[in-house]
Amino acid sequence: MRYLPRLADDLLAEALTISGAVQVRGPKWCGKTATSLQQAGSVIYLQDPDRSRSYLALADAKPSVLLEGETPRLIDEWQMAPQLWDAIRFAVDRRGEPGQFILTGSSTPTVQGMHSGVGRIASLVMRTMTLFESEESTGRVSLKALFDGETEIAGVATLDVEDMARVLCRGGWPAAVTAGAKTPAGRLARNYVEGLIYSDVARMDGVARNATRMRALMRAYARHISTQASQATIAADLAVDEASMAPNTVSDYLDALSRAYVIEDLPAWNPALRSKTAIRTSPTRHFVDPSIGAAVMRWTPADLLRDFEAFGLQFESLCVRDLRVYAEANDGALFHYRDKTGLEADAVVVLADGRWAPVEVKLGSAQLDDAAAHLRRLRDRVDWDRMGEPSFLAVITAGATAYRRDDGVFVIPLACLRN
Repeated sequence: MRYLPRLADDLLAEALTISGAVQVRGPKWCGKTATSLQQAGSVIYLQDPDRSRSYLALADAKPSVLLEGETPRLIDEWQMAPQLWDAIRFAVDRRGEPGQFILTGSSTPTVQGMHSGVGRIASLVMRTMTLFESEESTGRVSLKALFDGETEIAGVATLDVEDMARVLCRGGWPAAVTAGAKTPAGRLARNYVEGLIYSDVARMDGVARNATRMRALMRAYARHISTQASQATIAADLAVDEASMAPNTVSDYLDALSRAYVIEDLPAWNPALRSKTAIRTSPTRHFVDPSIGAAVMRWTPADLLRDFEAFGLQFESLCVRDLRVYAEANDGALFHYRDKTGLEADAVVVLADGRWAPVEVKLGSAQLDDAAAHLRRLRDRVDWDRMGEPSFLAVITAGATAYRRDDGVFVIPLACLRN
């Protein structure tokens, strides 16, 4: 499979220059191993069916042997032997040099090491491919350039709404991206969901979970994508699939999906405001890749084009996925905003140096005026003396052209955006 460069390439290279080890976390099939292999000096695959049993026995008896090899030493699916964590931390201390190990894993082990690894083991989150990484965004509009003061943008997207529905159902899985038109949109995502439901989540921590309940919960979750639905609301929605689960069971299943990097909720932003207004703190619900929700609901691109309300929510989730990656590539993070008056921003990009920018997501152009008005209201509500003025205001769309409105709000097709 052809390797497409990832934004994580530079982040991993940088982390290896300052940390003894780097833990690369993220969902299964998102490209963690392929990216890590670009910089690894040697590798050991703990899932190798011919050697896995021997490796795990050695991890118990003498884990230091597994750490021998040219550096950086890649240990793939390290969570199968969580005792390696302390052995790696100890080896990093003994060697006293950066760039010794890369750890990849598609789940968070329930058994933690004796030491946190702070100062020795850096953490890097990888997600599925953004449109820029899959070479479907022109990259004419740079998030970094906007934060650095760019005031004029221009670009024409190569994807239309029909293309966006196809890309959404296909997902950003590297194998699906490189397969191109040879594989029907959503086929790999459906295989991912089936494997997840019937084996991966249970195997992650040895806890048996009912496949029917897991599927019903994921369908209920998919119906609340891009909303601030509570766990109670999601649990109540299970009745749609004629299933019921106790609240603590729902919590356990959602925790398992989170530790498997299947769901990744967007936290709320809590800025200083000019006047007292209660800020909603509930997270916005998202799968790590929107194709998971489409797969579990058995939606096709044609289904989304017939239901623009569902399409709009799924498109927002697609934008959130890309914005997370672009924000983190600029040493930032992504949040959402909503207060008791109903004023909201689908995403707020906040950089480590304090600069921030609110973003609204609209599938089409009919609601651009309302979205721009919401962004201006939020800009005026934030206390600039304490938070600083926003670097820019932007509406991300599935439209064709990137431009700056007369009111200063940027309109950016997702297929024109990059880090």
